[in-house]
Parts: sequence; C-alpha cells; structure tokens
Amino acid sequence: MSDPIEPLIVVGVDGSNHSKQALRWAVGQAKAIGGRVHAVMSWEWNTNPFGVSPTVQDELVGAEEAARQKLSDTVTEAVGASPGVPVFRRVEQGAPAQVLVDASKEAELTVVGTRGYGGIKGALLGSVSQQVVQYAAGTVVVVRENDGV
Repeated sequence: MSDPIEPLIVVGVDGSNHSKQALRWAVGQAKAIGGRVHAVMSWEWNTNPFGVSPTVQDELVGAEEAARQKLSDTVTEAVGASPGVPVFRRVEQGAPAQVLVDASKEAELTVVGTRGYGGIKGALLGSVSQQVVQYAAGTVVVVRENDGV
C-alpha cells in the first residue's frame, strides 16, 4: 500500500504584492488540508525564430536564472524560510497564463492574485487571472491584495 500524496496547490507568483498575498493564502490552505504548494513563476523571452546565437543563449540562461532568484526571494519574503508545509519553486518558460493553466492540470487547486483596484476596476480581474479562471483544469481561487499587507 502506497502513501497518499498530499493535495497539490499551484499558485502563480510574479513578485508583486498581490502574488505574495496569494502565496500566503495558498500556504494557509495547504496547512488546513495537509497539502503542498508549488509556487510557479514564468518567464518569457522574445527571440528571432530563425536561430539563437551563443550570445543570445547565454542571455536566455541569465533570464531564467534571474526568474529563479526572484521566485526564491519572493517566496522567502512572503512565507519565510519554514512555512510549515512543503513549498516547491517552479520556474517555467512561457506566457504566465498558459504556464499556470498547464500547471493546473496536476493540481487540486490553483491560486492567483489580482490587483486590488477599488470601484469599477475592482470588479475586473487582471488579464492573467481572468485567463486562468477561464481555462484552468480545476478550481481556481482569486485572492485580492489586502491594503495592509
């Protein structure tokens, strides 16, 4: 008999305050359900489709490494070094919404943040959040940034 796998919560992280709030919420939910969290950050690079020179290849590696460092710093800032549940860091190349939609296929829950606009703008989601809500494979929670966070 194999050990049950903890439920997976995927959360989109981009370094913004609203994504930090979403990560905090996801960690709290993982604690409540005995789950684990994948903090996912995407990065994109527009290159010439006809070839990548060695110089450009070095820049691609640098861009990915910068994303890894930003994700690491953001996770530590948002939930600390020991958040109480497993928090894995995933950096993937691609458009943010598509990366999160793809990651949602393996998750019990997908969490995204959205800008905390008030008034009429408050009724609207950001473009990435909207696409994830529309196309994700399962349940999506949209967390608004708290003013005091």
